[in-house]
Amino acid sequence: MDHRFDADGLYAMRAALAAHADHLGAAPEQVERLLIVGGELATNAIRHGGGSGRLRLWREGGLLRCQISDHGPGMVDLAAGTRRPAPTALGGRGLWIARRLCEDLVIETGPKGTTVTAAITLDAPS
Repeated sequence: MDHRFDADGLYAMRAALAAHADHLGAAPEQVERLLIVGGELATNAIRHGGGSGRLRLWREGGLLRCQISDHGPGMVDLAAGTRRPAPTALGGRGLWIARRLCEDLVIETGPKGTTVTAAITLDAPS
């Protein structure tokens, strides 16, 4: 799956993400986790990465890989989301939430944009 999105296309992006994850064998609970992770990462791309982004989703063995890319100025803090934000913080929860719902999260960033790839383990078939 390869899908471009902007703020007006978040609903369509989430619908495509859910349909494709289901097609790749994700259980309903995994689809829900993926929708939260993908939604948080896409929102960050819109908010901090230039207003639009690209979603890619693929299966790699027992993992679903969800990748969000943008063309923003890049991230300064690669450890973002590793510490719980204060309850009164105005932001900073998106990456924190994503890191808790996936098994692995890799951030690649530079002056031409950021790519975040999250991995969610698929349940073994019953």
